[in-house]
Amino acid sequence: MSQIPERVLVQAHLAAREPVPLSAEETEDYKRRIAAALKARNAVLVAHYYTDPVVQALAEETGGCVSDSLEMARFGRDHPATTLVVAGVRFMGETSKILSPEKRVLMPTLEATCSLDIGCPIDEFSSFCDQHPERTVVVYANTSAAVKARADWVVTSSCALQIVEHLMDRGEKILWAPDQHLGNYIQTQTGADMLMWQGSCIVHEEFKAQSLIDLKAVYPEAAVLVHPESPAAVIELADVVGSTSQLIKATETLPNPTFIVATDRGIFYKMQQAAPDRQLIEAPTAGNGATCRSCAHCPWMAMNTLPRVLSSLEQGTDEIEVDSGLIPQAVRPLERMLDFTRQANLGAVGNA
Repeated sequence: MSQIPERVLVQAHLAAREPVPLSAEETEDYKRRIAAALKARNAVLVAHYYTDPVVQALAEETGGCVSDSLEMARFGRDHPATTLVVAGVRFMGETSKILSPEKRVLMPTLEATCSLDIGCPIDEFSSFCDQHPERTVVVYANTSAAVKARADWVVTSSCALQIVEHLMDRGEKILWAPDQHLGNYIQTQTGADMLMWQGSCIVHEEFKAQSLIDLKAVYPEAAVLVHPESPAAVIELADVVGSTSQLIKATETLPNPTFIVATDRGIFYKMQQAAPDRQLIEAPTAGNGATCRSCAHCPWMAMNTLPRVLSSLEQGTDEIEVDSGLIPQAVRPLERMLDFTRQANLGAVGNA
């Protein structure tokens, strides 16, 4: 049974309405108009790996980027554009605003959020932290600006292991939030003393171990690629466990002709670029479960459509605002992570 709070499932269900499909002609017209609007407004489009492939392609074609949430924010910070259009979910727009407070940050829709973010409200989280003041607070990047501001460290799925090991070596006990599966994976790998917030991702929660075993029997030559936000039983079956960017890299470097991929299917766009000769298969999900509309694809990511990108640009709507008082507090744990990864020479620190 899913451990995702009912309020999160309700919001996911509301978000899961299928966008109106566009014809090829309409798609090209929107792309042309968006490209012109980006240029006219000194704006750049950054898109997450889980958005629609047509949005990812447009970001690349117009000089933007397709990446994880932190790299989206860093790219926007370093780009000369004065306006950032963030195609993703709300915490990604907030992270961009935290790193670029002087820039305008727009989103195709502010309704696009994340079950990990919704499931970790700041008032409840602050109370949890206050109950355990002896613990170092480490939060995953998939959290609100307010939660980041309450943390000692922000981490991503590709650097979390190293940072937790670093803290463990210093004798620190950790309060971890919000993804319990990622936290449990890190705890298993490191043996760290970690107190978990009980959050999870509606997409990764749905991957099922037995169905994955059955699929692996059909494709015995396939490598199983799993994001660590998945349940432990699914992680145990993986050939590679890693962040989004690490899983894309695996399709380039592993010799297998076929990959079974246990993360959002939006990743296939970049995987097919990286390894066009490989067969990619979605890992099996619950199918008819409570969040079945989200299976293998985030319903909030699907809200990033071309019409919404254009509307945001032309009307200046759906602008991200972060309390100026929060920004110095929220940027501190982010910069702490970036400094650590630079010193440890970890390279990209991609997350979900």
